[in-house]
Amino acid sequence: MRHGFFGREGGVSTGIYASLNAGTGSKDDADAVGENRRRIAAALDLPPTHLLGVHQVHSPKAVFIDAPWAGERLEADALVTTTPGLAISILTADCAPVLLADARAGVIGAAHAGWKGALGGVLEATIELMRSHGAESITAVIGPCIHQTSYEVGPEFEARFVEVEPFYRHYFSAGDGDRRMFDLPGFCVDRLEACGVSTTDVLQWDTYAHPSRLHSHRRSVHEKLGDYGRNCSVITL
Repeated sequence: MRHGFFGREGGVSTGIYASLNAGTGSKDDADAVGENRRRIAAALDLPPTHLLGVHQVHSPKAVFIDAPWAGERLEADALVTTTPGLAISILTADCAPVLLADARAGVIGAAHAGWKGALGGVLEATIELMRSHGAESITAVIGPCIHQTSYEVGPEFEARFVEVEPFYRHYFSAGDGDRRMFDLPGFCVDRLEACGVSTTDVLQWDTYAHPSRLHSHRRSVHEKLGDYGRNCSVITL
């Protein structure tokens, strides 16, 4: 079992996408994205056809996959497999990529947990699907994402969480004026632990704060760049 978090180094894209942009939905040159994805697959000793993802829509939907896609990618935000040689992947540019595994049972998962997906239950859906395929003792790692010191939101954002559960106010700290600072990885850790995930590691890489290493949607908006590259998080049996 192997996994990896790929940022923006080691690819062929140029300009605002430099250099390892895995985002097929970006406005980057399609050939450059294809070569970048080939390099990611090669780092795991796999053909590019076995680097698989979904059409991410910020949903709580998780899908099971046991072969490369025969047609269009499904709309979902998490993948689960028990098939060796398939690299399931998530694209992010501030949202939290969560890789999960039960090594003994041979079940792995990858989830795209932005605030909407995390609040809506994408992590719980991924764990439930993994358990339906034999997983019992699941561990997880949260890859590079935006951290609390960079994630400024308005009071209406906090209100969405508190309306669901008053305790969720715990994940917000004071910012300037009425601004609030949201702890996305902390929120994800607690959701995972509530589902019985035995161990969760969090990589201390803030996508917004490391422009030379990681793509960031929020940073691209603040810098008025017009588009942004995507980081790629991958796990394979």
